[in-house]
Amino acid sequence: MRVLIAPDSFGDTLTAVQAAAAMAAGWSAGRPDDEPIEAPQSDGGPGFVDVLAARIGEPIAVTVDGPLDAPVRAHWLAAGDTAYLESAQACGLALLGGPPDPRTAVAAHSRGVGQLIAAAVDAGATTVVVGLGGSGCTDGGRGLVEALGGGTDRAAVASARERLAGIRLIAATDVRNPLLGEHGAAVVFGPQKGADAAAVEVLERRNAEWARVLESAAGKRVADVEGAGAAGGIGAALLALGATRESGAAVVATHTGQESLLASADLVLTGEGRFDHQSLRGKVVIALAEAAAGHGVPTVVIAGQVQLGASEVEAAGLRALYSVTDHAGSVRLAMSDAAGQLRALTEKVARQWPQEGR
Repeated sequence: MRVLIAPDSFGDTLTAVQAAAAMAAGWSAGRPDDEPIEAPQSDGGPGFVDVLAARIGEPIAVTVDGPLDAPVRAHWLAAGDTAYLESAQACGLALLGGPPDPRTAVAAHSRGVGQLIAAAVDAGATTVVVGLGGSGCTDGGRGLVEALGGGTDRAAVASARERLAGIRLIAATDVRNPLLGEHGAAVVFGPQKGADAAAVEVLERRNAEWARVLESAAGKRVADVEGAGAAGGIGAALLALGATRESGAAVVATHTGQESLLASADLVLTGEGRFDHQSLRGKVVIALAEAAAGHGVPTVVIAGQVQLGASEVEAAGLRALYSVTDHAGSVRLAMSDAAGQLRALTEKVARQWPQEGR
């Protein structure tokens, strides 16, 4: 049986590449006669560059400003005249230096992402694909514009737009949230980045003011466009600078030959750190499951934590869903021994899988 092993990253504990390796080892231990095919995935969030680097291009290291100013080492991927980069490498939650809190939620910025874009353009890239997700900031892309345009006023936005004239800019994300409002970056994602109610209010107010600057300079509305709220609102800034939005999962699927892999697979094994209601809104796992269903291939999900009921799992078209936390017996062990627990659970699932395959 050919098993396509195609997980997303497991939060800050495992990259998609590491998760795929652990799952492949577990499946081989449980069913040694099967053929596991590793194809780690990303929707533009953490691991976007690493996943693509395994297939295309050359990673180039750059030192940029991290989300709280301390310099960080980030990589962008050069593939001909196209550059791929990810916001998480410059302003990710994991770069905050500790657990997020209201102070970091308000202070974190996206300047490093703008510096990565500048590095790619200066190196000759004519297409820049920015993977969005996993950010520790909710600044609406203000820092990004500052890095490219030298400020945060209307003139700076115009300057950044001029600097990127002639550059095909793509915001790679499967997040559809707008910048503002009850479904916006601050309200929905701010609490995940340490924001309490007061901090969410500050971030929402700042982004509303910033949206007016962006839209004045761009001459079009961007705040309510799908994806504007991605990566703490970096999506809005990119849209104002002329970007188009594309599915991050689709970008990865194209470069990993997902269609041909699915056509020859008997089972898809995927996963992510937390499988919840947001996972059902077009994220990697569900997008992959839908693509697999088109080939008549069942999908099994192994997630770090599961926050959905059996009826929702069935409605999503999944064959089965397993929790690493439930298997480990605690969140602490599931995270401290992430690879080991994921490998062990995958081996258990493999041993239970019907010998006839599907």
